Amino acid sequence: MERIVKPVFWTNRAVKDLEKITRFNSKLYGFKKAIEIALGIKKETEIFENKKYDFSEIGSIDETFSHLKRDYRKLIVHHCKITYREGKDKIFINRVFDTRQNPSKNK
Repeated sequence: MERIVKPVFWTNRAVKDLEKITRFNSKLYGFKKAIEIALGIKKETEIFENKKYDFSEIGSIDETFSHLKRDYRKLIVHHCKITYREGKDKIFINRVFDTRQNPSKNK
Protein backbone atom coordinates (compact mmCIF):
# COMPACT_ATOMS: atom_id res chain seq x y z
CA MET A 1 0.00 0.00 0.00
CA GLU A 2 1.39 3.39 -0.97
CA ARG A 3 1.67 6.03 1.71
CA ILE A 4 -0.42 9.16 1.45
CA VAL A 5 1.82 12.18 1.31
CA LYS A 6 0.55 15.22 3.19
CA PRO A 7 2.10 18.64 2.55
CA VAL A 8 3.95 20.43 5.33
CA PHE A 9 2.32 23.63 6.58
CA TRP A 10 4.18 26.05 8.84
CA THR A 11 1.90 27.86 11.30
CA ASN A 12 2.36 31.59 11.83
CA ARG A 13 3.77 30.83 15.27
CA ALA A 14 6.37 28.44 13.85
CA VAL A 15 7.42 31.00 11.23
CA LYS A 16 7.84 33.65 13.95
CA ASP A 17 9.83 31.16 16.04
CA LEU A 18 12.16 30.49 13.11
CA GLU A 19 12.62 34.23 12.49
CA LYS A 20 13.49 34.73 16.15
CA ILE A 21 15.98 31.86 16.06
CA THR A 22 17.53 33.30 12.89
CA ARG A 23 18.03 36.69 14.58
CA PHE A 24 19.59 34.95 17.60
CA ASN A 25 21.92 32.86 15.42
CA SER A 26 22.83 35.93 13.39
CA LYS A 27 24.26 37.52 16.52
CA LEU A 28 26.19 34.34 17.37
CA TYR A 29 27.40 33.18 13.96
CA GLY A 30 26.72 35.98 11.50
CA PHE A 31 23.90 36.50 9.02
CA LYS A 32 25.06 34.02 6.36
CA LYS A 33 25.38 31.12 8.81
CA ALA A 34 22.07 32.03 10.49
CA ILE A 35 20.27 31.82 7.13
CA GLU A 36 22.01 28.53 6.39
CA ILE A 37 20.77 27.10 9.72
CA ALA A 38 17.22 28.34 9.12
CA LEU A 39 17.14 26.81 5.64
CA GLY A 40 18.48 23.57 7.09
CA ILE A 41 15.68 23.49 9.66
CA LYS A 42 13.06 24.04 6.93
CA LYS A 43 14.69 21.40 4.73
CA GLU A 44 14.54 18.81 7.52
CA THR A 45 10.74 19.10 7.63
CA GLU A 46 10.57 17.96 4.00
CA ILE A 47 11.10 14.42 5.27
CA PHE A 48 7.37 14.38 6.06
CA GLU A 49 6.60 14.70 2.35
CA ASN A 50 8.79 11.73 1.39
CA LYS A 51 6.87 8.55 0.51
CA LYS A 52 9.73 6.41 1.85
CA TYR A 53 9.07 7.40 5.46
CA ASP A 54 6.11 7.00 7.75
CA PHE A 55 5.91 10.45 9.30
CA SER A 56 3.94 9.08 12.26
CA GLU A 57 7.10 7.24 13.31
CA ILE A 58 9.51 10.14 12.76
CA GLY A 59 10.53 11.88 15.95
CA SER A 60 9.14 11.11 19.38
CA ILE A 61 6.13 12.22 21.38
CA ASP A 62 6.60 15.77 22.70
CA GLU A 63 5.56 15.54 26.35
CA THR A 64 5.62 19.33 26.64
CA PHE A 65 2.35 19.37 24.70
CA SER A 66 0.73 16.35 26.40
CA HIS A 67 -1.89 18.61 28.04
CA LEU A 68 -3.41 19.27 24.60
CA LYS A 69 -5.95 16.97 22.98
CA ARG A 70 -3.86 16.14 19.90
CA ASP A 71 -0.63 14.17 19.75
CA TYR A 72 2.42 16.29 19.07
CA ARG A 73 5.77 14.89 18.04
CA LYS A 74 9.21 16.47 17.88
CA LEU A 75 12.35 16.45 15.76
CA ILE A 76 15.70 17.78 16.90
CA VAL A 77 17.69 19.71 14.28
CA HIS A 78 20.82 21.70 15.17
CA HIS A 79 19.94 23.25 18.56
CA CYS A 80 16.25 23.32 17.72
CA LYS A 81 13.23 21.25 18.57
CA ILE A 82 10.58 21.20 15.84
CA THR A 83 7.12 20.35 17.20
CA TYR A 84 4.59 19.06 14.71
CA ARG A 85 1.29 17.23 14.45
CA GLU A 86 -0.66 15.41 11.82
CA GLY A 87 -3.77 17.12 10.53
CA LYS A 88 -6.46 15.73 8.28
CA ASP A 89 -4.80 17.00 5.09
CA LYS A 90 -1.46 18.45 6.25
CA ILE A 91 1.44 18.04 8.61
CA PHE A 92 1.49 21.16 10.79
CA ILE A 93 4.79 22.55 12.03
CA ASN A 94 3.56 24.19 15.23
CA ARG A 95 6.65 25.44 17.02
CA VAL A 96 10.39 25.71 16.56
CA PHE A 97 12.23 26.06 19.84
CA ASP A 98 15.92 26.78 20.32
CA THR A 99 16.92 24.38 23.08
CA ARG A 100 19.46 26.86 24.41
CA GLN A 101 16.57 29.01 25.64
CA ASN A 102 14.66 28.80 28.89
CA PRO A 103 12.44 25.67 28.65
CA SER A 104 9.46 27.52 30.15
CA LYS A 105 9.30 29.54 26.92
CA ASN A 106 8.44 26.37 24.98
CA LYS A 107 4.70 26.32 25.63
